Amino acid sequence: MADGNESGHDSNCKCHSGGYPVNAKIIDVIDETNTGKRTLLFDRGFENMKPGNFCMVWIRGVDEIPLGCAYKNGVTFQTVGPATNALFDLKAGDSVGLRGPLGNPFTLPESGENVLIIAGGIGAAPLAPLAEKSKEIGANVTIILGARSEADIIFEERFGKTGEVLLTTDDGTKGRKGFVTDVLAEADLEKIDRIYVCGPEMMMKFVMKILIEKDALSKAEFSMERYFKCGIGVCGACCIDTLGVRVCKDGPVFKATTLLDSEFGKYHRDASGKRITY
Repeated sequence: MADGNESGHDSNCKCHSGGYPVNAKIIDVIDETNTGKRTLLFDRGFENMKPGNFCMVWIRGVDEIPLGCAYKNGVTFQTVGPATNALFDLKAGDSVGLRGPLGNPFTLPESGENVLIIAGGIGAAPLAPLAEKSKEIGANVTIILGARSEADIIFEERFGKTGEVLLTTDDGTKGRKGFVTDVLAEADLEKIDRIYVCGPEMMMKFVMKILIEKDALSKAEFSMERYFKCGIGVCGACCIDTLGVRVCKDGPVFKATTLLDSEFGKYHRDASGKRITY
């Protein structure tokens, strides 16, 4: 978070946002679910972190990976491959290398504005600090929070402290059975001033479709995920066709209108640069 930490942990030690990682000790491990979603809190904070920023986490001997800043001294992630599996195996007292905060953050609302946050799966992680900051500013916050099942939901209570939470699960085990798009399709967006979205790209693609139909796309910002290596805009691995913008440097947050007529929702590239179609 930019100016606070719901975990109660804080530190005067800061991480660097330059080209080299600094050592950070894990001070707490929080299992958000029993399905591989976990929060790690560090003894170093992300200096001047803004909602939507990310950091590069170096797991020694394995890899360095980008993760969204879920707290001003912590990350929340899901196990999806060798690096996140190795990160999941770390315990309090172990250490990693950190670089951050990095990237282009969300545009914050103004006091009194009506904000709609649409979070799918682990996409809730970078949106939770945004919800907290928006409430602190004095905005009116509504959250559409989606997950595969009750067991996969994260930050429901945390979001609930900031505004109304409209919960959906694919299997109906909690909240409304269905998808975030089902709730969005029924929402009156005329009174909404700003819309923020993060989640699986195909979810965001269908969110974009509804926003276009409701003439609300210009109100929205999307946080994107792409494979990248450097995190500072040098390697070019995360460039978006046909725009040429870099997710790590120009994003990960983009105006939704910017993503029109791009690869968004169509394909992405793996570590070798090969196109992977959704």
